[in-house]
Amino acid sequence: MALSHLHIRTYENTSPPLSEKQKPIQDGSLTVIPILQTENSVFGAEVSGVDWTNPVPAETVSQLIALQDKYGVLIFRKTNLDNARHIAFSQQLGEKLEVNPFYYGRENDRLGEPFLFDVGNKGSEKKDTPVIYLLRIKQDSTYHQQRSKYSILLSHGNPVKGGSWTHFADTRRAYADLPESKKEELENLIVEHDLWHSRKLASPIVYGNPLPHELAAKPPAYHRLVQTAPDGRQTLYLAAHAKLILGRSFEESQKLLWELIDHCTQPKYVFSMEWLSGGDMVWWDNRQSMHRANPYTETMTARDVRRSTIIDDGPLAYGVAYEERLAAA
Repeated sequence: MALSHLHIRTYENTSPPLSEKQKPIQDGSLTVIPILQTENSVFGAEVSGVDWTNPVPAETVSQLIALQDKYGVLIFRKTNLDNARHIAFSQQLGEKLEVNPFYYGRENDRLGEPFLFDVGNKGSEKKDTPVIYLLRIKQDSTYHQQRSKYSILLSHGNPVKGGSWTHFADTRRAYADLPESKKEELENLIVEHDLWHSRKLASPIVYGNPLPHELAAKPPAYHRLVQTAPDGRQTLYLAAHAKLILGRSFEESQKLLWELIDHCTQPKYVFSMEWLSGGDMVWWDNRQSMHRANPYTETMTARDVRRSTIIDDGPLAYGVAYEERLAAA
């Protein structure tokens, strides 16, 4: 497939790096190459040294979680994991995995695996391919009242070099750089996150008028805009599913939310990960990062990528209680 027809956007900081400025760090048996570094912050890392041919030992899992808390996004190359081992590793990171709702029926899903989401663009039967790529600024599953913690995306097959990228933004550093007056404004805000809002943004013709039973099946969720990340820093929790700030109009809410999204996605907070081969895997923390793929085009490089999502079990996992929502509104 000719890549000249594709809109491929990348950022200065990439994985693998385009320069040699990123130096490897040895962490026990693991080798860590940081990606986006500043004087007082670091975001994203490539990690090698994990033996993926066997179940990952508990001590290695603990080591990886500590790295995840620090870097926010971890990238592993050529893991050669299959669906079962992908799921097994995900289950080592949390008690519960998000279950695929199979909106078009399990029999019509290419994978048919309840714990995996087909987020590639393969198959002519794939009805929501444009939605996947138009919803390109995301923190996964914020529209659940019990939010997600991690997402793990695994590549199968071999993508075309130079044609397949995913981009990640550091919402911790982006928050830290806001003026103090803006932080004071945002500190206690509560945001309504709605699946149908984001789907309508992506495809108003297909999702512009959800039916009553669809709305009832997936009501909005409510989370604080400013949260504490696992490393102790403050972070922003928003993206395409964020619809309304309680106590403000829809128009005022969207203006502020997209101002913040634009702030978080400045190049200085973002790096691009290139998918190089089958088995490449990226694990990110939805509580301290945003992500997106390159925009959808009908001629874009074929991708077979499958995602598991680990449900949060931390102190902020269930969002904002009804009484607090009522007071804020």
